[in-house]
Amino acid sequence: MTRRVVIDPVTRIEGHAKISIYLDEAGEVRDARFHVVEFRGFEKFCEGRPLGEMAGITARVCGICPVSHLLASAKAGDDIFAVTIPPAAEKLRRLMNLGQIVQSHALSFFHLSSPDLLLGYDSDPSQRNLFGLIAQHPDFARGGIRLRQFGQEVIELLGGRKIHPAWAVPGGVREPLSAANRDYLRSRLPEAFATVQSALAFFKQYAETHAEEVDHFGNFPTLFAGLVSKEGGLWEHYDGYLRIVDSEGRILVDQFDPRRYAEIIGEAVEPWSYLKSPYYKPLGYPDGAYRVGPLARLNICSSMGTPLADAELAEFRRRGNAQGIVTSSFMYHYARLIEILAALERIQMLLEDADILSPRVRASGGINKLHGVGVSEAPRGTLFHDYEVDERGMIRRVNLIIATGQNNIAMNRTVKQIAQHWIHGATNGIPEGLLNRVEAGIRAFDPCLSCSTHAIGQMPMVVTLIDSQGRVIAEARRD
Repeated sequence: MTRRVVIDPVTRIEGHAKISIYLDEAGEVRDARFHVVEFRGFEKFCEGRPLGEMAGITARVCGICPVSHLLASAKAGDDIFAVTIPPAAEKLRRLMNLGQIVQSHALSFFHLSSPDLLLGYDSDPSQRNLFGLIAQHPDFARGGIRLRQFGQEVIELLGGRKIHPAWAVPGGVREPLSAANRDYLRSRLPEAFATVQSALAFFKQYAETHAEEVDHFGNFPTLFAGLVSKEGGLWEHYDGYLRIVDSEGRILVDQFDPRRYAEIIGEAVEPWSYLKSPYYKPLGYPDGAYRVGPLARLNICSSMGTPLADAELAEFRRRGNAQGIVTSSFMYHYARLIEILAALERIQMLLEDADILSPRVRASGGINKLHGVGVSEAPRGTLFHDYEVDERGMIRRVNLIIATGQNNIAMNRTVKQIAQHWIHGATNGIPEGLLNRVEAGIRAFDPCLSCSTHAIGQMPMVVTLIDSQGRVIAEARRD
C-alpha cells in the first residue's frame, strides 16, 4: 500500500503551492512532487497591447521582483527599437537592479528562511516566523529589515516608488538620478555592509554545524546556467552572455547570445503543475535539468569582480567539490548573502561614477524589428522576455521564461531527497518539524510562484500523504 502526505500550503514563500509525498507499504518515501496550482495568464492577455505599455504591465507580474520584469521588458523594447541606450541609462538600470537584488535577497534570507536557522526547524510554528525572530533575536531581525529597506530606497529614489516603478522604458529610463538622492544612498551604505557581513559570519558558522542539511537539502549534480560579463566571464546581473556549466565545472555553453535562448532551452509541461520545466535541449528532458539564481551565478562566473565578494567567493568554492562547484541547494542562502555583498560594492562604485548624474538617459527610436528578446538576471535567476510585434508595435506573441520555472526540476528533486532522508516508517503521520524541513528545501530556492505561472488564483501551501492505492491518509495545511 502506497500512502500520500500533502503539505498545503507551503509557507514563507512568494505565491502558493503544495507538496505531495508518496509512501510505500513500509512508510518509506517512494516519490515526492512540488505542485504549483495558481495560474495568471500574463502571456495571453498582453497580446494586443502596445509595446510601450509592456514594461509597466509585466512589472505587475509580481510585487516582490517587479524591477526584474521592468528591466527585461525594457530590454526587449530596446531590441525591437534596435537602439543602443545612453551609457548613463544603462548604469542607472544596473543601479536599480542591484537595489532589487539587495531587497529581494534580504527578504528571502532574513524574513523567510532565517526563522528556521535561528529558531530551529522543530520550533513552535506559531513563533517560527519574522515576529518570533524579532522577539528572540531583535538585532538580527532589525538588521535584515533595514537592509531590505535600503534596497527598496534605491528603487524608490530612481523610479519614484518601491513597487512597480514606471521608470525603465524602451530606449533607456524616464528620469536621471539627482545629486541629493545619490548622496543619501551613499550615507546608507556603511550600515548595509555591516549587516550583510555579520549575516555571512553567522551563516558560515551555521553551515559548519549543520552538515546534515547541507548534504541533503537538494544536493545532487545538475547543470548551472546564467549570464556572465562579455569580458572575462565575471558575475553579471543585467547584461552579458549566457554560460552553462555542469557539476564538474565543464563549460558546455559560453559566449552565447541569450536572445537565441530558444535554440538551446526547451520547456516541458507536467499534468500535476502549472509550472513549466525548462531544460537544456542537447541533453533532453529531464536529463537537461539546470539550476539558475545565486547558486548558479556563483558556480558559473570566473569571479565576482569586487574585492570583498571575491574573497567570499573563494571561501564559498572551498566548500564545493574538487572543481569548486557547490551542488547543495542549501547553499543558495550562502550565495544570496555573497550576492548582496557584491551588489553593495557595485552600488558604491556606480554612485561614484561621473555618468550616474547625466541627464542623457534615453534614446529615441521606432519599430525597426518585429521580434525582440530582453534577458536579465532577476534575484532568483535568468529572466527571458520574448516579444513579437506587428508594424504598429502591437504585441502579437509573448513568451516569459521565469527563474523559478527553470529551477522546477531541481525543486522537485530536492523535495524528494529531503523526504527520503528524514521521513521513515511514517505509518501514523509525520511530525510537523519534518514537514517543515521539506518546505525549507523549497524556501532555499526562494521561488516566486506568481512570476512563474502566469494564472489568477490563490494557493496556500499544502503537504499531502498518499498511500499506494492513491488514498490521502494525512494532510498538513497552512492557510
